[in-house]
This record gives sequence, C-alpha cells and structure tokens, in this order.
Amino acid sequence: MTNSFKVALLQLLPMENQEQNLSKGLEACRRAKAIGADLAVFPEMWNIGYKIPAEPNELNLSAIAHDDSFVKSFTSLARELEMAIAITFLEKHEDAPKNTVCVFDKFGNLKLKYSKVHTCVFGDERVLSAGEEFFVTELDAGNDTVKLGAMICYDREFPESARILMLKGAEIIITPNACPMEINRISQLRARAYENMVGIATVNYPKGQPDCNGHSTAFDGIAYRIDEPCSRDTLIIEAGEREGIYIADFPIDELRRYRSREVHGNAYRQPDKYKELISTEKKYPFIR
Repeated sequence: MTNSFKVALLQLLPMENQEQNLSKGLEACRRAKAIGADLAVFPEMWNIGYKIPAEPNELNLSAIAHDDSFVKSFTSLARELEMAIAITFLEKHEDAPKNTVCVFDKFGNLKLKYSKVHTCVFGDERVLSAGEEFFVTELDAGNDTVKLGAMICYDREFPESARILMLKGAEIIITPNACPMEINRISQLRARAYENMVGIATVNYPKGQPDCNGHSTAFDGIAYRIDEPCSRDTLIIEAGEREGIYIADFPIDELRRYRSREVHGNAYRQPDKYKELISTEKKYPFIR
C-alpha cells in the first residue's frame, strides 16, 4: 500500500472574536478528521482573523502566548482526534507581537513553532516583529513520518524561503495565507514546488474576508512520471472562493522516489557561486 499524507485546507471565514474563532476552529478540525485528514491547517493568524490593530495597546491585547488556553485547546484536540493541527495566531512578544504558526502532532506534542520571517513592513504588519529562522520537523503521519516545514503568506514570494526549507529536509511545506490568490501568486507556489521537488499546501481565507478570495491550493511537486511522456501539472487541488474544508492528498512515497532520481532540489546546485545571495547591499531600483 502506498503511503499518502492528507492535509485539510481549512478555508474558513473568521468570526467576530477569538472565542468564536476557537469554537469554529475546533469544529472544523473535527470535520477534517471525519474526512480523513492527517493534518489540519488554518489560514494566517486565525485567532483574530488577520485583523491587525494599529493602536499599540489594542495590538498587544489581541496577542496571545503560545501556551495560551486558545492554543492549548488545539493541543488537546489533536490528542483526542489523533490528528496533527497547525494553528495560527498573533503571538505575544516582548518587542512587538509575531505572526506565528504552531504544529502539534497527533499526540498533542508541539513539533514546530514558526514566526513569519518576511513580514509586510510596507503595510499593516510593519508593527509586528519578524521571525528569525525557518524550521523543519518530523511529523508522525501514521505509517511513517513526514518532514514538514512552514512559511507564511508573503514568505512565499521569496524563493529563499522554500529553498531553505528544502535544504533543511522538508518534504511538505504548509503556507497559512491571507491575501488575494490570483494567477501570479499561485504561479509562485507552483514554481516553489517544482524547483524544490516539494509539496506545498497553502490555506487562504475565503471570499468575504477583506482582501481575500479563497483559492487555497496544494502542489505535490512531482512534475515528471516515468510512464508519462510529458510533464504534468503538480496541482493537487485548488479551492474556489467559498468557505469550505478541502483535502490535499500528497503521494508521499511517490514524491520520495521522484526526489531520489530527478534533477531539481539540491541535486546539482553550485552554492559556491551564489555569494550575491547573502549580500545585504541594496541598489537602485530596490531602495525603499
């Protein structure tokens, strides 16, 4: 039997407050388990529905600690359902809050905590603190473990984000999101999956959430099959605009075989020739 890894894309409309988001989120996870999910992923900053207050006191009051009762509720539910959960929230931090995702395995253990590195400093997120590093973890997926990484929304617009996660061993990258997903942003994700031979699951808010339009996606990263003469679209699923729970079924065994023989990822890179990639200098026209 071929192993697969089923990720539930929770394309949900947020409610009026954190308490209501908690209730709706817990119920969505139960529904995800009922349709066979191994992992349920929320859109970006679910605890407050990606509403970033401009006023500092209100912003800090909206932030919660990673061991807050809101987060702990998903820890307990992961253990109860025996399903991994990736919950997103505005996290308390001594300087300014962070945009964070925590992944709990099916035993309720915290396996990954990641804060958005590429915050949108040109917009509302300018008041937030940025994360410092990308992380990969091994997540128990039943018959096997899956190497899982995370990036958040604007991170996907930097090839370095997915590249670093691939170099750290990621097989699947989850991407909580909160913005309009149109052809160019979706194409970015297709490219990240293709060039790194990695699966990518992106979860957006549906239409009805300001500046969002659904279209959560998953790409399996498998561009070529031995028994097929041409390349294939790596898209597993693309949701529409409506609220819903969508299952992305990643063929993890096939992905591993593909990565062991194909030419992308880290097979033929020449990092000694990429010194400009770590330069901090910015030149015209990129001065901001």
